[in-house]
Amino acid sequence: MAFDPQKFGAAWNAHDLELIMAMSTDDCEFWASAGREAQGARHVGPQAVRKAYQALFETFPDGQWTNSRATWLNENRVLSEWLFVATKADGTRLEVDGLDLLELENNKVKIKNSFRKTILS
Repeated sequence: MAFDPQKFGAAWNAHDLELIMAMSTDDCEFWASAGREAQGARHVGPQAVRKAYQALFETFPDGQWTNSRATWLNENRVLSEWLFVATKADGTRLEVDGLDLLELENNKVKIKNSFRKTILS
């Protein structure tokens, strides 16, 4: 079965951790947009990736990735652009543009490398 970026995005908007992980390889990695390394915070392996995704869903329980657009760069790379909208803990609304570079292996996400704009206050 071919990788479907729309299905992957829908799983994120549903906060469907089981489907997200089913669409990821057994040696998946998540490179968050912020962290102490050049790649951001690197989460390696399904347990670490699951924990990072779960924390994101808990931090932003109403978080949605809207205005999504996926572009295939080649058979193993997809660029996914989006507008993330959510409510922060203090009740203020967050809207930020971002993108994911998805590296695929056997039609599953091996690396989800996230980039996003940072809003300065």
